[in-house]
Amino acid sequence: MSFDFKIIEKENILNILPLVEKLNDFKISKEVLKERILEMTEQNYECAGVFFKGELVGICGLWYCTRHYSGKSTEVDHVFIEEKFRGQGIGKQFFKWIYNYLKTKGFEAIELNTYTTNYASHKFYYNEGFKILGYHFLKKL
Repeated sequence: MSFDFKIIEKENILNILPLVEKLNDFKISKEVLKERILEMTEQNYECAGVFFKGELVGICGLWYCTRHYSGKSTEVDHVFIEEKFRGQGIGKQFFKWIYNYLKTKGFEAIELNTYTTNYASHKFYYNEGFKILGYHFLKKL
């Protein structure tokens, strides 16, 4: 199978909504997700997509910043591949594309958070060379 990887244009960003909904463990309404995605495009955010025969089958949000400990950095977010395409090496290909894309933009590091119960992602990220630096905490205001 042949897959295409590219940045999703801002005007097409809501195409990611069905995939983001599948990640929605917090049961956030579709309308709120839509509002947040649109707001994200006004910040230091892009979304990369995996396409199969023109259909969006995977996504990875990219948040850009500079951090004192890692320099010019990208935090990947809401990484998702449709279930029927998993286990075929697409994630590895996708991340290779992401690494190359970020290098061309001058980024020095890539970071991420993953749910503690998402064991398959832990194995994937370990195999990609990621190291655990700490814990992610959240407090709703």
